[in-house]
Amino acid sequence: MTTKLFRPLPLFVRDLLASPPKRGEGLNLWLYRVARVLHPYRLASDIVKLLEAATEGEPVKLGEIERAVERSAVTAWRPDGQRVTTRAFPWPSVNQEQREAVTGAGFGLVDLWEVSPVRFQDNESHAEEVIDALFPENPLLCVGRNIWQFATQHRESWRGQLAQMQFIVPSPMSRRTGVTQDGRKSEHTLSNTGPSRFLVVERDSGNIDEQSAILLHLAGRAPLALAVHSGSKSIHGWFYCAGQSEQRLRAFMRYSAALGADHATWTRSQFVRMPGGMRDNGKPQTIYFFNPEVCR
Repeated sequence: MTTKLFRPLPLFVRDLLASPPKRGEGLNLWLYRVARVLHPYRLASDIVKLLEAATEGEPVKLGEIERAVERSAVTAWRPDGQRVTTRAFPWPSVNQEQREAVTGAGFGLVDLWEVSPVRFQDNESHAEEVIDALFPENPLLCVGRNIWQFATQHRESWRGQLAQMQFIVPSPMSRRTGVTQDGRKSEHTLSNTGPSRFLVVERDSGNIDEQSAILLHLAGRAPLALAVHSGSKSIHGWFYCAGQSEQRLRAFMRYSAALGADHATWTRSQFVRMPGGMRDNGKPQTIYFFNPEVCR
């Protein structure tokens, strides 16, 4: 590990780092390609820092760099010319005609709010009661103030703190710690995330009414438990999925992706917005829809 930390970067890797494209010109693919060739020389945490420095000033999405580093680890380039490859399951591209049919039906945020069985009409957080309903019996929960400050503790240990948090893993954790792909011990890993309890659908593109229309449409195919505003551009829809087969969950996620959803939330350990929490810009993560009955 010490050798890896100080191993000099080849010239071609330095050249790649020095030439990031602009957003809209292949930035996401560039992050993946550069992360692939950095794995033999740096730890994942250091790769994230290098890519952050290289893309300073560009509108990089939350978690975009971390996802690129995580995904590229399975196809990491090797200096000896060998490659470790795994076959990625292809996600569908957006079906614009289908998406427009859903978003053009006339439904929007007002409709999502009006059909919510539980409505919070004050300015309070309500994070505590929502998490109590979604995660009964004091399970282990991974919660983050940001993507660097997080911990896995029993639900009761978080009581009174959730309104100030940004992130949560939408499934209970199986144990306190796990091992990351680069071999580090951490409280936020795929290896210590338990079976899926909620599958979260979100997308930054499209306005709030369009995103709400898609969530309402998907609620006809799976039980919608929660819809939370990110405090920025998107609404996160939480669909209850405990006990469902991976085949059914993947089919639902593929359909959501065809309507424009970001398939990054397919990964069980992916952080999503804390319902009733607080974004780092000080904006509340407002709860627009809540139906705890689907979890019973």
